[in-house]
Amino acid sequence: MKKYDYLIVGAGLFSAVFANEAKKHGKKCLVIEKRNHIGGNIYCENIEGITVHKYGAHIFHTSSQRVWDYVNEYCEFNNFINSPVCKFKGEVYNLPFNMNTFAKMFGVSTPGEAKRIIEEQKKEICGEPKNLEEQAISLVGREIYEKLIKGYTEKQWGRDCQDLPAFIIKRLPVRYTYDNNYFNDRFQGIPVNGYNELIEKLFDGVEIRTGTDFFESREDLLALSDKCLFTGMIDEYFDYSLGKLDYRSLRFETETLDEENFQGVAVMNFSEREIPYTRIIEHKHFEFGKQEKTVITKEYPAEWQMGDEPYYPVNDERNNKLYKQYENLAQKEKKVIFGGRLGLYKYYDMDKCIEAALRICDKEF
Repeated sequence: MKKYDYLIVGAGLFSAVFANEAKKHGKKCLVIEKRNHIGGNIYCENIEGITVHKYGAHIFHTSSQRVWDYVNEYCEFNNFINSPVCKFKGEVYNLPFNMNTFAKMFGVSTPGEAKRIIEEQKKEICGEPKNLEEQAISLVGREIYEKLIKGYTEKQWGRDCQDLPAFIIKRLPVRYTYDNNYFNDRFQGIPVNGYNELIEKLFDGVEIRTGTDFFESREDLLALSDKCLFTGMIDEYFDYSLGKLDYRSLRFETETLDEENFQGVAVMNFSEREIPYTRIIEHKHFEFGKQEKTVITKEYPAEWQMGDEPYYPVNDERNNKLYKQYENLAQKEKKVIFGGRLGLYKYYDMDKCIEAALRICDKEF
């Protein structure tokens, strides 16, 4: 006798939306999560009265009215606008690349002047770009590439830009306006009480077991339900039978500082290769905090090894080809749905994750 309609493996955002929709349709779910908390990578902690994004900066943004209405049913959002900066050898530049960036870098003040300099630098690349370095220069010129892209990208991927495929940077946002808003989406903000409130409300009334590893009692867990939503690594589900997919991992160093304001911005990128972390997050600025202390997190990219936390897929040619083979296997699993970043081997922003979950729910219920 099956006890549940769905076993849900993983308690991140994708699973939370699915569980919430299943509950609305009268379905009974059991959620299991290997970590000791729910929420996946959007989980927050409270330190010194500051909401700390435990697994890196998460800024909600979307142009989808459906997604925006959906999340606003469960929590209130503030009016935070993401305006990060990038530091290179002591100089600070605005991101994304805009007239503030060009004014600082080239000493110009008009879009025409900036465009002429960038177009001249782009001429260095003839023909089809052969690697990421050539692709980046063909889009924004050498000076921006050298100062703001090269070191950051090499840290992020753990290899030289000349050894990375061109398609990783298909396009780079270049704005000839004095606009520091990183995103172009209609809606943007951070939950007023942090992401935990959103996740807890989505999972409200659903049975959850944390500290539970699916692979330690796989058959017993699958026997409890009619169907399974699996949001873990798709290659692990199939016991790496076709080979291992590649992932990138991250390491976080968080510290509390006895000062009110450390860097004056929520996110500061560091594009020098010699500085090992890619960015520092100062969490209080997400919520316009006035606390006497501040909490910062340094984010270090890392090669993923078995047993590490896989944060995002490496969607290069080899891995995408291998994932397609796993996807073919997945389609034969009639009682298992694969979802989320790891189950679909796809980098998702939060709104796209919710959209993907709702699409599956539209088919399922």
